[in-house]
Amino acid sequence: MKKYKHVDYLWNKKYEKQIENDEVELLIYRSNLLGADLRITNFGGGNTSCKTTEIDPLTKTETDVMYVKGSGGDIGTIKRNGFAALYMDRLNHMRTIYKGLDYEDEMVGLYTRCLFDLDSKAPSIDTALHAFLPFKHIDHLHPDAVIAIAATVNSKKLTKEIWGDKMGWLPWQRPGFDLGIKLSQLVEKNPDLNGIILEGHGLFTWGNTSYECYINSLDAIEKAGLFLEKAYKTKKSFGNTKTKSLAKKKRLDQAAKISPILRGLCSSEQLMIGHFTDDKRVLEFINSERVEVLAPMGTSCPDHFLRTKIKPLVLNLKAEEKLSDSKSIKEKITALFEKYRNDYIDYYNNHKRDNSPDMRDPNPVVILYPGVGMFTFAKNKQTARVASEFYINAINVMKGAEAVSKYKALPLQEAFDIEYWLLEEAKLKRQPKEKPLSRRVAIVTGAGGGIGKAVTEKLIEEGAVVVMTDINKENLKEAASGFGKDNHTYIVSDITKSKSIKKVFKAASIAFGGVDILVNSAGIAISKKLEDTEEKDWDLLQNILVKGQFLLAKNATLAMKKQGFGGDIINIVSKNALVSGPNNIGYGTSKGAQLHMSRLLAAELGSDKIRVNVVNPDAVIIGSKIWEGKWAEGRAKAYGIKVSELPVFYAKRTLLNEIILPSDIALAVSAFLIDLKKSTGNIINVDGGIAPAFPR
Repeated sequence: MKKYKHVDYLWNKKYEKQIENDEVELLIYRSNLLGADLRITNFGGGNTSCKTTEIDPLTKTETDVMYVKGSGGDIGTIKRNGFAALYMDRLNHMRTIYKGLDYEDEMVGLYTRCLFDLDSKAPSIDTALHAFLPFKHIDHLHPDAVIAIAATVNSKKLTKEIWGDKMGWLPWQRPGFDLGIKLSQLVEKNPDLNGIILEGHGLFTWGNTSYECYINSLDAIEKAGLFLEKAYKTKKSFGNTKTKSLAKKKRLDQAAKISPILRGLCSSEQLMIGHFTDDKRVLEFINSERVEVLAPMGTSCPDHFLRTKIKPLVLNLKAEEKLSDSKSIKEKITALFEKYRNDYIDYYNNHKRDNSPDMRDPNPVVILYPGVGMFTFAKNKQTARVASEFYINAINVMKGAEAVSKYKALPLQEAFDIEYWLLEEAKLKRQPKEKPLSRRVAIVTGAGGGIGKAVTEKLIEEGAVVVMTDINKENLKEAASGFGKDNHTYIVSDITKSKSIKKVFKAASIAFGGVDILVNSAGIAISKKLEDTEEKDWDLLQNILVKGQFLLAKNATLAMKKQGFGGDIINIVSKNALVSGPNNIGYGTSKGAQLHMSRLLAAELGSDKIRVNVVNPDAVIIGSKIWEGKWAEGRAKAYGIKVSELPVFYAKRTLLNEIILPSDIALAVSAFLIDLKKSTGNIINVDGGIAPAFPR
């Protein structure tokens, strides 16, 4: 096994033996290994291919076929259905009809005419870059170390110095059919090449086998990494430190305070989800004296700026700035946002073509706060997180380029032509329709089971991201295990304690940028006669149900007002807030207080576009954590039945004769959020129909 310092060697020879007769499986394996190392290529970046022979389904004869990553795929996770399979003879014939650079988009449209597998992923614009190179296996990657060399003012000279005669070099050119021809011509003239550097863009490498290709890629990247490592010992790429980082806890405190303000400003066109990082590579860059020079230059690799916009916004705040007065802070940085938007509008107007798509959202994607960290905002958590990863790649590139030479960003016209390329626009239009609660952040209390878990599941299903919280760590951890990493986070909390609640909202700000929805589902139930109800029972019910709702509503309102675009508070109360049942003095009184507090909040917060509504369940027994304890025994005793008979008993007393499930309550919550956007101060009863509980 070869040893590397700047890449990870992950190849398993035993596994290779198992799939050695399937070139496509070997391609998939190599692709996944390369994509597993973010230093080699980031999510969605780069592409890989192999050429093999297949039996033509029509002629039943052998034909040459190329498998290449399809449009929008990710090599780290790609499977067979992520590749486009194309006839090589048809691709080669396209060279005979190519009319020049003005017809690039037309050629991409013809790729579908070359499909061998009609169920293939849509072919990407990079198809020709692989097709015309005379190698069986090919990698096109975006390694930070290599792009650092490619994005210097003397990239060609450095390429020769590092790799000698074994590496070719081509000047910057937008990917397309013509670049594919130029790659093949360079190899024809220099048959001993092991790879090619594309200026400002990335690396091409190849091999006769998948393993040879893999090793060739790692070797090329390792040489660049070692060259940069030596340079870092003698030069500070970003100059001296200008801003000192706050301590970790203070960085997170500052990030949590300012994130909802930034999210509000970034959401002037459409809601955005946030991501924050204080990665040491980010801090090194944003705290340096060179950040003010390098950040405005923009990124070099097309994959970078397509995710991050051409440049970030740098905040002119002190790291230790007092952020308690959100209004004054918002006023202070609003001018920065206005300038950024105006600069972007000028960028669009100065570089647009006659057929350019309409201008997109002019707000920044990447925001740098010296001494604190980096914020990214996008349509969902994954996109925001990936934008952050890509900008870290861009930082790595700038650092390397400045260590060995001078960094060279992509010319603005070239950047614009890629950002507003009609083929990129078509790719955006192929994206699936967003879900109803996409771009919205929710906090759900009592999320460790029962109604809270069901509500979480429903909100995620409808596109929201959720901060799950519960006092029971094990229940919460188990409930959260069923959700993906980019659609939720969870934190243990006690909603009767102000400090604990503040941590929940801090977690929401750090993870997602703020909060739009609060679903107060945390609860407890105690069923006793008046003379059996102890003072501690009364206090416990009042603390969890009433005080908890008050503290949650207060913190949610503060966060929503920082953002400036309203929100929703939905309180899960109970039929018992409206009906006087037996043996229920403590619980019923607390629920009544919750209900009326909701009305008061609706009346007070309407002018801020914060809607407050109530869902009243009854007898949600199946799946409920509350009904696992003494509450069920108390209710069964009150009605003179067995605990096991409770679901049917409660169902039979309803007008609809229905058993109520946690998922039924979740549907009511989603109705308020999706279908009843102009409703506030309202109650939805989900109890199967109990006439005494009718609100009117």
